[in-house]
Amino acid sequence: MSKPLPFGSRVAAPRTAMALVLAVLCIVMAGATARAQDQGVPPPRDTIFARKITMGAIDMNMDEIETMLAPEGKLNLADGTEHADTISIMLMAIPHLFPASTNQWKPNVDRDPATDTYAAPALWTNFADFYQRAAEASKTALDAARARRPDEFRARIGDLRAQCNACHALYQKTE
Repeated sequence: MSKPLPFGSRVAAPRTAMALVLAVLCIVMAGATARAQDQGVPPPRDTIFARKITMGAIDMNMDEIETMLAPEGKLNLADGTEHADTISIMLMAIPHLFPASTNQWKPNVDRDPATDTYAAPALWTNFADFYQRAAEASKTALDAARARRPDEFRARIGDLRAQCNACHALYQKTE
């Protein structure tokens, strides 16, 4: 059985040097990461992608609810209210995913559906209205989540759909 080599030996020295280089590299990389985080602003395409994912999740939850409420559907109030609660939470976050840097609509260009915006420039010129609409829709979804009767739930979801459609009509480009 071989004995461990002393710290200063020729074999141990390269390992120690490598460990030292890796440690310094980690410190430098951590510093670079911290400086990038200090800027605190993700690239606009990343923010646009995040809001599309969030809107897609809201849409999936609405689809689940509206399937339950369809004439051939079967309403499970517990599931429906859970979906409505999730929608309410996401709607509170939505306005924060529209910083001014993401106002990048350009007509008549090929768009990447994942990272290019379909938000109308009017959203930023009327941001207070957009913010209020999101807050009101969030409250409507929360009211639906608190519903104890199917007719009450159905009415709130109808209101929520109307609020979503009205906001999209004002602030979403479809061309």
